[in-house]
Amino acid sequence: MPNARPSVEEIAARARAVVERAIQRHIPGLKLPDDLTGELGATPKDVIYTQGTLKLYRYRPQCDEIYRVPIVLIMSLVSRSYILDLTKGQSFVEFLLQQGYDVYLIDWGVPRAEHATLRLEDYVLDFIPACLRVILEDTGEPDVSMVGYCMGGQLAAMYTALHRKGPVKNLVCFTTPINAEGMPLHRTWTDPAHFDLDRLIKTLGNIPPELIEASFDMLRPFQKTAGRLKLLDNVTDDAFVKAHLRFERWAADQIPFAGETARQFITGFMRENKLVRNAFELAGRRVDFSQIKVPFLHVTAEHDHIVPTAASRDLITIVGSKDKTEIVLKGGHVSLVAGANAVHRLWPQLDAWLAKRSL
Repeated sequence: MPNARPSVEEIAARARAVVERAIQRHIPGLKLPDDLTGELGATPKDVIYTQGTLKLYRYRPQCDEIYRVPIVLIMSLVSRSYILDLTKGQSFVEFLLQQGYDVYLIDWGVPRAEHATLRLEDYVLDFIPACLRVILEDTGEPDVSMVGYCMGGQLAAMYTALHRKGPVKNLVCFTTPINAEGMPLHRTWTDPAHFDLDRLIKTLGNIPPELIEASFDMLRPFQKTAGRLKLLDNVTDDAFVKAHLRFERWAADQIPFAGETARQFITGFMRENKLVRNAFELAGRRVDFSQIKVPFLHVTAEHDHIVPTAASRDLITIVGSKDKTEIVLKGGHVSLVAGANAVHRLWPQLDAWLAKRSL
């Protein structure tokens, strides 16, 4: 009978199987074997330049013919870059390669104690230009398309605004914070009335990753608990478990924030909100986003709790490009760019936008 209830023996067998799998996967503490997530960041690549902890990767082409204009990916300073190269079939980098793009990525590495004095000037006016010189020499092309994710979008936009003569031909920013008023919980967290930034940097040098993770957890205090309950509900679904653990592993894998850079970011952006007013300065030079004139693609996520739409939407308005496009997609801060939803939502639209501008 198709609607017959399972026997006691069948129910018992299923229960034993679920319990056994839960025990094997250490679900209560989520201390699972690495082989459940698979190898992360595994798309074949070569290190073509290093500076301190920075590594510039060139991914090995996967097509016989590639677009003329290479892509350079810019990550946040506090997140691991493998979110853009999760695993085969769910890797943004792999997708770009398969569409025929020449892909580079700047991996900032993990700041050490001696890097506490690094400032935004070092990243925007030294490290990025050095990497671009290597890319231009490597490709023999005069142009690049720059794609920045989260704070990486801030760095990419800052660089482009301050280098009007190139070599950025196209600029793409994903979930990029520009207006701190749209991040009220972050602003409360960093309020000088109770957040002693100077003491923190003087004592520790760099902002520790657990403090950064705690600031993200504060935004949705019960998200981890809800996620683990959902994991238990889907414990027999191997694909779900692996995908969930990849994201959770990355979210818990934050890196330190170089002390002086953190001071500039928290003071100039979070507290004084200078970016949206084109009042932020680097080495005495005003960062004016209206000076960006290259084709610009702006992407935001409707359900982004880390960089809400209210924090990112002004960027499309203040950028001075005539050729500019905005895409607002369903999803959150991470699912926008990585995972199964990104495969069908963002990636094809980005490819369609870049393809005709990369010839």
